[in-house]
Amino acid sequence: MPRLFGTDGVRGLANRELSARLALDLGDAAVRVLGDGAHGNGGPEGRRRALVGRDTRVSGDFLASALSAGMSAGGFDVIDAGIIPTPGIAFLTSVLNVEMGVVISASHNPMPDNGIKFFQRGGFKLPDSTEDKIEAVLGQDWDRPTGAGVGRVSHDTVTATNLYIDHLVSTIAPLNPDKTQPKPLRGLKIVADCANGATSVVAPEALRRAGAEVLVINASPDGYNINKNAGSTHPEQLQAMVKATDAVMGVAFDGDADRCLAVDEDGNMVNGDQIMGILARAKKEAGKLADNTLVVTVMSNLGLKLALRDMGIKTVQTAVGDRYVLEEMLRGGYTLGGEQSGHVINREFATTGDGTLTALTLCNEVVKSGRSLKQLAADFPQLPQTLVNVPNVDKMAATTNAKVQAAVEKEEKLLGDTGRVLLRPSGTEPLVRVMAEAATQQQADEVCDRLAKVVAEELAL
Repeated sequence: MPRLFGTDGVRGLANRELSARLALDLGDAAVRVLGDGAHGNGGPEGRRRALVGRDTRVSGDFLASALSAGMSAGGFDVIDAGIIPTPGIAFLTSVLNVEMGVVISASHNPMPDNGIKFFQRGGFKLPDSTEDKIEAVLGQDWDRPTGAGVGRVSHDTVTATNLYIDHLVSTIAPLNPDKTQPKPLRGLKIVADCANGATSVVAPEALRRAGAEVLVINASPDGYNINKNAGSTHPEQLQAMVKATDAVMGVAFDGDADRCLAVDEDGNMVNGDQIMGILARAKKEAGKLADNTLVVTVMSNLGLKLALRDMGIKTVQTAVGDRYVLEEMLRGGYTLGGEQSGHVINREFATTGDGTLTALTLCNEVVKSGRSLKQLAADFPQLPQTLVNVPNVDKMAATTNAKVQAAVEKEEKLLGDTGRVLLRPSGTEPLVRVMAEAATQQQADEVCDRLAKVVAEELAL
């Protein structure tokens, strides 16, 4: 039976794979695992608490109700924070000292999908072992509390959102001794594309409180338009708006705002690798980049690593997925890491990727450096990259098939230090992703094409 939890929680088509019953059972099971099966002392003292938030999908309403029912029936008092970015729940789980936080979101996926992801005490995503424990007790009967042992469900959207915004702004603009708010982004005209998602209120407010002049697009969620031709997966509207308004730059978020991409003054995309490079250099110069190391995934462009090497910054590489980046950061004590997709983890201020935090710190670096985003990004040139998905193959044999590995070694020898190749089995489909980077786009295309043909022939199902 396939594992219920994927690389980022439980996801599926809302009201099909991800049903109200499943949400109820997940809430019930999470109480047993994260609350050690306890349900307080039968009264109001010493009660256990959980925090729930969601993005703007219409299905979030019934899923939040079902999830909260499962947790409150298990004896947890549930605080429903309403619509709030995923990293907002991670932050609040830590500062409010609750037993767990839960986010209902499918991130950058289309509106019909949804997902449920958990944070344990402290605001960290669950390790695989804890997810396995939740899955093991899912749907089981147990001695649930009765009477005063049953939990309450309360709603507090305003307090939760304001606490989170205060935190975000403080990362670049701590309050003065007289409690006045500094404006480090004063004079910066930017466009923010909120993807009609969870940061439609948070990001514009945080940027404005930090002093920026913010032109906002796609911040009118109606339950159905999240990520629709908007945000980090569809930046065309943002690119056009930046050029049309003479803005200095633009930022684009995904549906749950845990990632951020940027656009320079000419409308050119600035990806997660370049953002990480800019922030890593800034942290190094400030003496805040632990061991002068940035944590990246195997998908990060070789151009980033070469540029950082010349700046005296090392890179540590992990598998794809922000949870693996964070695991390595915690293991090595590193302070910055992330993915090419714009999922950046800044451990100085957050326990997970935070798109609004990334936008604030990137804008702050533009102001402090006195250089444009275009100039900053140019210091981290990206090697031409080609990615091909090869379907209907035995993906697990990609790293063991002798002919495939011989072909990989041949291409690696051909590229030398000027490029690289990567074969990565898909986590959810019977396909292998073939990626090549090279000095020219033509060379990357040719290498990728040759390898894809070998994979298709040798690993065909």
